[in-house]
Amino acid sequence: MSIEQLQPATQQQASVYLPYIQGTKRNFLPYAISLYQKGILEGHRKIEASENIPFVASWNVATLPSDLTRCRMQFDGNAELSYEVMMASFEFISFLIELMENYKRYRVTDFSQSFYRKLLRIDE
Repeated sequence: MSIEQLQPATQQQASVYLPYIQGTKRNFLPYAISLYQKGILEGHRKIEASENIPFVASWNVATLPSDLTRCRMQFDGNAELSYEVMMASFEFISFLIELMENYKRYRVTDFSQSFYRKLLRIDE
């Protein structure tokens, strides 16, 4: 399923996350929740001056915004290139909103630089 085929989550589902999402990001919230509920996403990591690397991201779907979501990413179909990160579901949904904003701009399904910094534990 592509991002363009997503049906928005209901207003009731979105309202639970409203306190955590600010400004124009709220426009993408119903779609980000819908994507979140799928629990899986295929995309491509953009690499400067090289081929994009395909990835599969999968995660558990939590009930509440403060519940933890464990996201696993595997790059290029290679088990040795697998990474995992845990965060509150509202934080993960915020990253999905950034992904959707980037998709709308560049037509590339990829997470933001800040997501990869968290995934690879660069700022810890």
